[in-house]
Amino acid sequence: MSRTVRVVDATPDAVWAVLSDGWLYPMWVVGATRMRDVDDTWPSPGSRLHHSAGVWPLVINDTTESIAVDHGHRMELRARGWPLGEAQVVIELSPVEDGRCEVVLEETAVSGPGTLVPAPAEALLLGWRNIESLRRLGFIAEGRHATA
Repeated sequence: MSRTVRVVDATPDAVWAVLSDGWLYPMWVVGATRMRDVDDTWPSPGSRLHHSAGVWPLVINDTTESIAVDHGHRMELRARGWPLGEAQVVIELSPVEDGRCEVVLEETAVSGPGTLVPAPAEALLLGWRNIESLRRLGFIAEGRHATA
């Protein structure tokens, strides 16, 4: 499992606004290249993001499903990325001093070939990716927060 933490110079509401706008997913998730569709009920449990990953012409279409949501605080997702498999992703938001937000992202492979990767290697590979993903998420939330 990979656990990545970042403090963002924006409120939890500003960060949640980015997370709850499924069309922004490829702007902050490393590896996602485009959105094909977002269910109208996103991020309600059972709703899905329909995204693509890869570089043209080697693009794979897949989905990410919302499993559980505590609006404004926590989101649990099932991210599909075949042929690598599927991952459980949990994102938690907590307010910190000066109106900022601590974002915790935990990810672990739960099915497919990704589950065969030894835990230390999984943590390292996902850690690098998720550091950049949270950095991008922070930039978007901070930019929106600054203009609000």
